Amino acid sequence: MGNLSGKTAVITGSGRKGGLGEAIALRLARDGANIVISDVGKPRDTATTADHTGSTAEMEAIADDIRALGVDVSTCPCDVRSLEEVRNLARHSKETHGGLDIWVNNAGIGYIMKPLLEVTEEDWRAVIDVNLTGAFFGVKAAAEIMVDQNRGGRIVNIASQAAKSGFPHAQAYTSSKHGLVGLVRSAAVELGAHKITVNNVCPNHVTTGLGAWQNEYFAKVTGAESVESYLEAMAARIPMGRPGLPADTANAVAWLCSDEANYVTAESMNVSGGEEPH
Repeated sequence: MGNLSGKTAVITGSGRKGGLGEAIALRLARDGANIVISDVGKPRDTATTADHTGSTAEMEAIADDIRALGVDVSTCPCDVRSLEEVRNLARHSKETHGGLDIWVNNAGIGYIMKPLLEVTEEDWRAVIDVNLTGAFFGVKAAAEIMVDQNRGGRIVNIASQAAKSGFPHAQAYTSSKHGLVGLVRSAAVELGAHKITVNNVCPNHVTTGLGAWQNEYFAKVTGAESVESYLEAMAARIPMGRPGLPADTANAVAWLCSDEANYVTAESMNVSGGEEPH
């Protein structure tokens, strides 16, 4: 794996203990990258409740853990629904750490799940605004600085198996993740001349804090006897025999940020244990 020493990585939605963002930040730090931890910081509305967003205190706790690896770490609250805040996050990286080399769009809403006929306009906009528009803002803000630096860069979106297949009760979520496939294909064409790669990582189900909520929800929706039986059925349909782990996604991100992946762009990489073949 390529050494990321001297590079700086921003990871949005990385302020939750046990989350994908934390795992990605830890993995990139182990490869030597300086890290910017970012999350909403506090509840702002019904779409960003305390149960599903990283607080300022939790962001700082994660940053403290990463500092033990010997890299520079900072925190910066950001609501990815605001281009101004996303640009401020990008500027924070440059002003605090001297540059911006890696941007990971990890922030997402996966906790608004309802039957199609019960989905409200507010539900739809909340998910699209964070998962797709927020990722676009991240690509844009990161690219603005990376192009100006003239030393290339890596942009990675955390998409989902839902970027390739449809799932019930997840219309907005599935649409937002499918949209990321088009986003990287388009952005990669434009940014390739600047040696900036743009890719998606598409994990299957991972039992993070959000994943545990999804387990409870879909166990009830599918009529499973218990969460345990729901997870057993899930594992049985995955060729590798288990759901994903945070480290699986983090390792894929690290590879895309390494020198070995400098010719890989516009891709949506499945990390699903063989469950998603598309």
